[in-house]
Amino acid sequence: MNDRYDPAYGGDQYELVGYDEYGQPVYRQNPAQQASQATYDPYAQQQGYGSDPYATGPQQRVPSYDSYDTGQQPPVPSYDPYGSAAGAPGGGSAAPHDPYGQPGAGGPPARGAEHTTRIPQQTGPGRAEEVRPPENRERGYQDEQFAFAEEPDGASGDVIDWLKFTENRTERREEARRRARSRLVALVVVVALTAVGGVGYLWYAGKLPFLASSGTTSGTATAVGAQNRDVIVVHLHNTAKGGTSTALLVDNTTTKRGSTVLLPNSLTLTDDDGAVTTLAKSVDGDGSSGTRDQLDTVLGTDIEGTWRLDTPYLQNLVDLVGNIEVDTDTDVPDTTAKKKGTGPLVHRGKGQTLSGKMAVAYATYRAPGELPDAQLQRFGQVMQGVLRKMSSDPQAATTTVQTLGQIIEPPLSDKNLGAFLAKLADQAKGGDYRTTLLPVQADGTLSAQTSESVVKNILGGTAKSPKKGSAVRVSVQNATGLKDNTQKARVVLLNGGFSFLEAGAAPAAQATSKVTYADAADKENATEVAKTLGLPATSVAKGTVGGNADVSVVLGQDYSPSSS
Repeated sequence: MNDRYDPAYGGDQYELVGYDEYGQPVYRQNPAQQASQATYDPYAQQQGYGSDPYATGPQQRVPSYDSYDTGQQPPVPSYDPYGSAAGAPGGGSAAPHDPYGQPGAGGPPARGAEHTTRIPQQTGPGRAEEVRPPENRERGYQDEQFAFAEEPDGASGDVIDWLKFTENRTERREEARRRARSRLVALVVVVALTAVGGVGYLWYAGKLPFLASSGTTSGTATAVGAQNRDVIVVHLHNTAKGGTSTALLVDNTTTKRGSTVLLPNSLTLTDDDGAVTTLAKSVDGDGSSGTRDQLDTVLGTDIEGTWRLDTPYLQNLVDLVGNIEVDTDTDVPDTTAKKKGTGPLVHRGKGQTLSGKMAVAYATYRAPGELPDAQLQRFGQVMQGVLRKMSSDPQAATTTVQTLGQIIEPPLSDKNLGAFLAKLADQAKGGDYRTTLLPVQADGTLSAQTSESVVKNILGGTAKSPKKGSAVRVSVQNATGLKDNTQKARVVLLNGGFSFLEAGAAPAAQATSKVTYADAADKENATEVAKTLGLPATSVAKGTVGGNADVSVVLGQDYSPSSS
């Protein structure tokens, strides 16, 4: 801030002359005070400005350009705000006068009686005026032109900081884009690898929908024949009402799928003497070992063991796994209720929670007028519900089996049974488990058309060769047009020591009969079957044998029951 002149300070040394073009007041020294100060110059002692203090010879005094030097200065003409001066020596016009006390272009001004000057601390326009030495004037530049060398501009630092900020923000954005692209590429790669791996696994496991045909292609048939299966037969014995229910538990170790195949009690089997019997009679009379062998003969399976499960053990098993959930198809009354009018023990509906007692009642229940298969399917529902609640850990499943306290018949052991059930439990929880009823005909025999999907796709589709001493299985299809010929042929074959399998009636009658065998070892058996039925030897030929039979017979119109 500029210091204004205060008349009270320093007396009447200066008097106001006027104002310059910037509106600043211009003073001049009072003539009386000027006369008294003309003899004193505090800076003119010893030496003046511009002299060399270290020079050894006589020096010439250089005129002082100090604006504060009040002694021995030439008179300054009065100031004209329009740039002209008056009272110059000689009465003529003088060069323009610098309002800040500097000499004009014509040389130093003459000292006069009227001397105008600025008071100390008074600033010029915009900033304090600085004295410019003569040498700077001669060079053609002023010190203000190089003010940036000593006075750095703060705005330049702000610009640099802004440029750095902008550059850093741009780099961060580019880095974020690069990271996003890298993550996107990594995600696409992971998804692609997962998809390829999933498709590969489904292909290996045979779970692809477009490859899961019913054996119509050779590739699928080959895959079915090469699959490995572990099979255990379960016999549920109803200790309260009597009767048994049988099912096969199948673990396909190739496709990692599990199945329960329900076997009707009317299924026809052949006992050790070659006599025809049913599954229910075989379980009661032949024991577990005999029934297992007979099932292997009929179904072409290799059953590894028998699990006898009495109803009290089934009740304990359900309680051990913590109840089960079943979609029940009927109400089951409570036969143990003492009061009349008591509600059903098991209610019909989806997702019904069954305790051990309720599970046993539902698995063994058969309503009046129902077919035996209805009760068998309820038993299958309970078994699949138990597997869903069974532990998938082999050790834990073995502990559950051991806790039942039942005796496991050899060659099956509690550890083997526990490990087997753990595998099925894992498949049941993952949705890779199904329950299927084996279709049989009214006389208990297997139909070549209806049993193929179960016997071939689930159980392997290949019947084992008959063991020594066992009866040869003969499948008979009636193409004579007379229904009675099937029963007549059945009696003749059973009397001849063969096992009879009915293949139904042909869609159209045929003129000649055919006897077919698939294995060369069965050629002799096929020839013997033709003789037993009274057919010519020319009717025997090698070909395809349906179902699980060793020899297939198609009875034509040339068949005569009286000749057999």
